[in-house]
Amino acid sequence: MSTNERATRALKEILQRPGNNVCADCGALDPSWGSSSLGVFICLACSGIHRNISEISKVKSLGLSHWEDHEVKFMAENGNDLMKKKYEAAVPVYYYKPTHKDCQVLREQWIRAKYERKEFSEPVESLTYESGTREGMLMKRGRDNGQFLSRRFVLSEREGTLKYYTKYDAKEPKAVIKVDTINATFQPEKIGNPCGLQITYLKDYSTRNMFVYHESGKEIVDWFNSIRAVQLHYLKVAFPVATDVELIPKLTRNFLKEGYMEKTGPRQTEGFKKRWFTLDHRRLMYFKDPLDAFAKGEIFFGNRDNGYSASAGLPAGVHCNGAWQYGITINTPDRCFLFTCETESDQQDWVKHFNNVIDAQMTPQEHTMEALLKHRH
Repeated sequence: MSTNERATRALKEILQRPGNNVCADCGALDPSWGSSSLGVFICLACSGIHRNISEISKVKSLGLSHWEDHEVKFMAENGNDLMKKKYEAAVPVYYYKPTHKDCQVLREQWIRAKYERKEFSEPVESLTYESGTREGMLMKRGRDNGQFLSRRFVLSEREGTLKYYTKYDAKEPKAVIKVDTINATFQPEKIGNPCGLQITYLKDYSTRNMFVYHESGKEIVDWFNSIRAVQLHYLKVAFPVATDVELIPKLTRNFLKEGYMEKTGPRQTEGFKKRWFTLDHRRLMYFKDPLDAFAKGEIFFGNRDNGYSASAGLPAGVHCNGAWQYGITINTPDRCFLFTCETESDQQDWVKHFNNVIDAQMTPQEHTMEALLKHRH
């Protein structure tokens, strides 16, 4: 048996140990790479990020690269669980730990924060996300002209707000956004920038979209986690007896699903029109264009026991007007909504998400939201 065959066999055995069967950074199953200098097993995607910090992390393929005996020994002595205790010893509860489903900028900054900046190796008095206020310039997309222009943003924990100003020296903000209504999610493909962040919030009981980016990946991810830190502070004040485990899901979240469907009007006699749909937990919003600032309409999903349902297919007598033949019927206590999808798999995926939401129990805050939306309409 050659030296490298022996090393490959030894690495396969080390991979079987608890914690080593998933990527140390994003949790993807069956990592095929390792960092021989950090002692962790990682996936192919994360190995590419590690190459960008080559002075810290030396990456090698577990099956194709040549491994020295001392490197294999180092991997055996360390491994994912032990290194997690070292590099993730003091990750704040609000800090978003990306998964393999998240975008490049989130995963890269998480890896750099852990190994390059060593932000979480030991407790510190205050991280940059916890300063209580954050101020800086972000490129913001104009609502009407679609141009990205530099705008000053100010996040305040004391006021519980995010403000933005059209001019750097402007005294009055263009908008004052309450942090408890904010959701922020990275949307690089939709925005057309690898650091693109979509911020949604409620304005007069309607959802408003704002699209921003910064050329620095670190800067935009710092903004993202600063918003989460301020949100957690607000929630701890609002719900003093709630645990972190209960509060963390109330911070920023990824949309459950987005994509195109066609919809018809309330009389169900109009033609079906193509719209962009976003399912943000219990709110389904539809837009003429994915980058629209305001939704053309919004549907709230309550609980099944209260008259909400979603099913594949359309009522008898309703005809599609195009190639999109895979229908969906949504019933609420107030009316019936009809949609069509381009493919059967898309139809089934939407229905699955709708029913998962409808089957979940509602919180008191969600009951309040339902009442507000009904009042608006």
